[in-house]
Amino acid sequence: MKLFTCSKCQLVVNFEDATCTRCGHALAFLPDRGVLAALEPAGGSRPGAGAGAGTPEAAATFVALGVDRGRARYRLCGNQIDHGACNWAVPVADPDRFCRACRLNEIIPDLSDPEAKPAWLKLETAKRRLVYTLLALGLPVEPRATHPGGLAFAFKKDLPGQEKVLIGHEQGLITINIAEADSPFREKTRLELGEPYRTLLGHFRHEIGHYYWDKLVAGSRFLEPFRAKFGDERASYADAVTAHYRDGAPKDWRDRFISSYASMHPWEDWAESWAHYLHMVDTLETARSFGLALQPKGEGGSKTADLAIKARRVSLADIDDMLAAWPALTIALNSLNRSLGLPDPYPFAPPAPALDKIRFVHEVIEASPDLTAASPTATTVERPSAA
Repeated sequence: MKLFTCSKCQLVVNFEDATCTRCGHALAFLPDRGVLAALEPAGGSRPGAGAGAGTPEAAATFVALGVDRGRARYRLCGNQIDHGACNWAVPVADPDRFCRACRLNEIIPDLSDPEAKPAWLKLETAKRRLVYTLLALGLPVEPRATHPGGLAFAFKKDLPGQEKVLIGHEQGLITINIAEADSPFREKTRLELGEPYRTLLGHFRHEIGHYYWDKLVAGSRFLEPFRAKFGDERASYADAVTAHYRDGAPKDWRDRFISSYASMHPWEDWAESWAHYLHMVDTLETARSFGLALQPKGEGGSKTADLAIKARRVSLADIDDMLAAWPALTIALNSLNRSLGLPDPYPFAPPAPALDKIRFVHEVIEASPDLTAASPTATTVERPSAA
């Protein structure tokens, strides 16, 4: 994630912010430009913190300050106008009422339920960070409502007498149980399943991996190389799930996979590798934006030269740079958390075969413009949803 500043007063602001706390300007992310900008109504009066759900000024046209010499015009996303739920903007020339992230929604929770809206807001926050990374990588992000083979999200709640909502992907639709937005529920589930890591953003990054396998690998020149690295995906997925939850992961999974879940089936190995690649890209970009430099000095004569990095020099287009920088950065992140008595944010130690699979993900993404041009619609793969 880039480091953003308010384009009016230059205060450092967060990607999720909708208002600058110093100058009071409304803020919005402009997905067509990849920047977070301060907004002023095209008429001249300035929107403050009150601009949002249901207000007349929220439906107005805004000037994005510091962009295109003041000529760029935008509207707030419909979900911001209706629900105060989104800080992305829509170019005035775009006929869609919703932003690039919100137009991907196919099902949202019943917002008359008092518990549903807070959960939905958390899901939307994680989803926007996902979509930011996908757009930055140049990946195709089109709603399946208007593009065959496109992407969609369904945010559902478990209801009495109905089938349990499972997290999963099927034919472009990613389903997330809104209970995952509840931290106690998510932690309880993490412990029950013996997972080292379970977050909303992690769910999104994993499930989107399934979507892009269908779109970029299935039927492409990468299919046979995929099978050579990950295994044959034609093996029964249902049988693999049963065996995994009955017998557990292979004893040597730590030598071959990024996680025990990745050992279940080649599709899951790919999705886990994809998710970790997105972890790397976003975290390293954040470190680089802050000019982070790591030059650890161990006590007692420990050698740490191999961990030294200057993240500001890391090229996100160079997988060798990324793989070299990642261990030092994650060791520092984990150590900082431990100093505060918190769990490791990255509780993984990827073995060489897992890093090679992440390298493969990078190669597929780098080739994605050619792959999508050759196959404008996604290949439909029948895959059951998984918890």
